[in-house]
This record gives sequence, C-alpha cells and structure tokens, in this order.
Amino acid sequence: MGFAKRLFAFAGPAYLVSVGYMDPGNWATDLEGGARFGYQLLWVIVMSNMMAILLQTLSARLGIVTGRDLAQACREEYPKPIGLILWVMCEIAIAACDLAEVLGTAIGLNLLFQIPLLYGVVITGLDTILILVIQRYGIRKIEAFILMLVSTMGVCFGVELLLSKPDIAEIATGLVPRLSSESLYVAIAFSAQR
Repeated sequence: MGFAKRLFAFAGPAYLVSVGYMDPGNWATDLEGGARFGYQLLWVIVMSNMMAILLQTLSARLGIVTGRDLAQACREEYPKPIGLILWVMCEIAIAACDLAEVLGTAIGLNLLFQIPLLYGVVITGLDTILILVIQRYGIRKIEAFILMLVSTMGVCFGVELLLSKPDIAEIATGLVPRLSSESLYVAIAFSAQR
C-alpha cells in the first residue's frame, strides 16, 4: 500500500473528528469572546486545543495498546457501581452537548435566514437523518461528505481572515495568559467547548 493511500485511509476518520471543533457551540463562544475581549483570550483557545490533542493522543494510545476503547477499559478496570456512575455521567454529557449543538444550529439558522427556532430544530433533526441515510452507502461516502463541509468552512474561514486583516502584534499579545473577572466565564466556555 502506497504512502498516499495509507494517508487517506487514516485521514477520513480525522476529518470526522475535526467536525467537533467546528460546531455551533464553538463558534458562538468564539464570537462572544472575540467581540467582547478581542485577542485577549486567544491563549485559552490554544491551551484548550493542546489539552484536547493530549487527551486524544492518550485515548488513541490506549486503543492501540489494549485494543479497547475508553468505555471498555473503564468497564473492565472499575467496580460495577463506579462504571455505572461513569456511564450515567457520560450519557448526561452527551445529551448536554447534543442539546447545545441542536440549539446552536437552530439559532444560527434563525440569525442567517430568519427561520423560526422550532423549524430550525426540525431541520437539524433532518440533517441528522441525512447523515444516517448517507451511512448506508459506506463510511467513505460520509467521509467525503464531511470533507466537503469541512473544506467549505475552511475556505470561508480563510476568506474571512483575509477580509478582517488581523493585527499580528495583537495576536501575539493574546497568547500571553491573563484573565479578568469579566473574561473568566467566557474563558471557561472556551475550555468547555474544546
């Protein structure tokens, strides 16, 4: 198997994971933080992403070495009551994250196209069903669909970056850690979204 073919075999799942960094919750907190504090909280985003990379690397290593995912490892290593508590906490976290994504998408559709929130939620549900329909045609089709969406968002982000002409000196000062009582909650939201 050639290098390019092996690279693309592993790139597909990476594109699927990358969508998690482009969800409406991330955009909402990033826009809020940028509008209120400029580049002051850029260091929080960089640190949060570095922590996410560390945790994903550790999770991947666990899977490679043991052949188990994190949930399987917890089930086998912890007593049953602790495993049950971890499972319930994960289900609550998943529901909270999904709720934020559905509401974030509905609010985004409302802001962009004046679609009522209820219809935005229905459209988001149909979007999920579309992904499940595409899944019937194989994982590579989903990966191609997600790659198209990620590429579109990347191009739009690049155009917006060129149009906004960010100040490099201010970006550099944003990498210096500092917090105020007003920026603390936005910084926590940044960290939670990653």
